[in-house]
Amino acid sequence: MINIRRSADRGKSNIGWLDTKFSFSFSRYYDPKHMGFRSLRVINDDRISPAAGFGRHPHQDMEIITWVLSGELAHEDSTGSKAVLKAGHVQRMSAGTGIVHSEFNNSPTQPVHLLQIWIEPNKLGIAPRFEDLTITPDEVQDTLRLVASPGGANGSSVIQQDANVYISALNEGTEVQLPLAAGRHAWVQVATGQIELNGKSLETGDGAAISEESLLKLRATAKSDILLFDLA
Repeated sequence: MINIRRSADRGKSNIGWLDTKFSFSFSRYYDPKHMGFRSLRVINDDRISPAAGFGRHPHQDMEIITWVLSGELAHEDSTGSKAVLKAGHVQRMSAGTGIVHSEFNNSPTQPVHLLQIWIEPNKLGIAPRFEDLTITPDEVQDTLRLVASPGGANGSSVIQQDANVYISALNEGTEVQLPLAAGRHAWVQVATGQIELNGKSLETGDGAAISEESLLKLRATAKSDILLFDLA
């Protein structure tokens, strides 16, 4: 069973320096039919203007993953961590007992495009943790690169949830596959491009909630960047 969430149906917010599309209810966008999927709570598709960004603000008990698609994002938080995330970088921040952070476009001239993901943890009150993964283009080209998992397999970042998070950059005509164990679910988000998911067409910004499928086949019909969640 595949339920498609079209890009045009997402929530929208544009406050000048920040243009966002919400796959699930967030901030002032509320849709009781789209509160999340399994442990996946947020997928925000953000475009931040040059030299603008989010000032210091708190989070607690959430696994937050940021994937930069283009541009540069400067991060700083109350653990003392500082980083500049460039295109291809993936950051994992476990908010745990509480963390305060800021995120700004690091460029005075170019916008930054990113996806920010929130996953609800299965254990509360852990110590805040932060990790930045520098993902090279060859690691994601025409393959599924595991970037977050409960056990840190294959160099992925450890999250406090039974969820495996993959990213992929597919050339046109390329197909990748992911078996789903019985009782598992998945979400596919097309960051850029166009794919066929088990024969169903998805374009930039589209997402799909998947249940009762044993195998996912993702074939790019145009050059594409894909985010894939394997969820309990």
